[in-house]
Amino acid sequence: MRIAYLDCFSGISGDMFLGALVDAGVSPRLLEDTVTALDLGAHLEISRVQRCGVAATKVNVVTPKSATRQHGRHLREIRDIIDKAAISSHAKNVSIKTFEALAEAEADIHNTSIEKIHFHEVGAVDAIVDIVCAAVGAESLAIDEWVCSPLNVGGGTVQCAHGTLPVPAPATLKLLGDAPVYSSGPQVELVTPTGAAIVRTLCSRFTPFPAMKVERAGYGAGTREFPDHPNLLRLTIGEPVTETAHMPPYAALINEIPERDRIAVLEANLDDLSPQVLGYAMERLLAEGALDVFSIPVQMKKSRPGALLTVLAKTEDADRLAKLIFAETTTLGVRSREEYRQVLTRRWETVATTWGPVRIKIANMNGTVSNYAPEYEDCRALAEAQHVPLRTVIQEAVQQYLRGDRKA
Repeated sequence: MRIAYLDCFSGISGDMFLGALVDAGVSPRLLEDTVTALDLGAHLEISRVQRCGVAATKVNVVTPKSATRQHGRHLREIRDIIDKAAISSHAKNVSIKTFEALAEAEADIHNTSIEKIHFHEVGAVDAIVDIVCAAVGAESLAIDEWVCSPLNVGGGTVQCAHGTLPVPAPATLKLLGDAPVYSSGPQVELVTPTGAAIVRTLCSRFTPFPAMKVERAGYGAGTREFPDHPNLLRLTIGEPVTETAHMPPYAALINEIPERDRIAVLEANLDDLSPQVLGYAMERLLAEGALDVFSIPVQMKKSRPGALLTVLAKTEDADRLAKLIFAETTTLGVRSREEYRQVLTRRWETVATTWGPVRIKIANMNGTVSNYAPEYEDCRALAEAQHVPLRTVIQEAVQQYLRGDRKA
């Protein structure tokens, strides 16, 4: 597993993130080809600079004067630009999701819908380039989890399209949500809306520097230079450390907590659906990639008995599975939200029973087995084929596992 840690001690912006990507090993040619694919008349200037004596990479987006600040661009137009670009479908999805996060923040602030939002600074060509190149560059690193530090938002005021506003700007504050933030050093804007949207889309959790074996690190430079404050974003890539034998007791305690990942939760209330159809819909959802599906009996309006259908899914599968819920049930609406979950590491071993092999699912906590269970489908198949009670097969599989009689 590879993790990437964003150390935002001087905030984050789109150009700082691109600089950190290049400094950490992303091919400049890949980003340049991405800009060409967007067909916006822009190009990149990539250079080596120093900030308070620390070498870093600076990425500037250069656009035609006529396109530098194109106001009034809607989300629909941005989606079209991204959809037409010759980049991977994953990068397109991440890019669009990032802009949708921006649109939702702006819409909430201005009390309107995301489709009516006019992107100002963040809708300019340089911001489109920043966000799409960020998605393409992040994908090329093959990172399993992005993690972020608490963010230094800076202070003072910032001049926006809607006048002079306190730092962090309203859109930035909305995007950061419950992420830990603080103000230190220069009284200027350190976290931009674009940077906040990139963090919110990529990162699954916010924490101090995690226990990891460092593979490489890269520094992305901001435009401003401060006398006593290195205006840099640090990107550290490596493998998480799970062994605690040589860690201080406090670090070992922290490492025992399973890491969190972000999932989508979809819900629908059903009061006029046949139980047979509900069962079929649940099976379809699982077959199409849902992490888990369950239903709970509920009492609905007019005292009608019904069911609450809940689906847990990867965030990138949420829209597809919501469409399946609409297709296979009678619901008129699907609620969705994102939540965090903590998952133990799992692996499989196989034991030999009197009637045949059975897989055992084993859950680990910090390298120690915390739970184990025979695979139900294996046990059921053997029970049906050999005409023995299911409980008998399950009990023997557990006994064989505890004896250490394993095939693999």
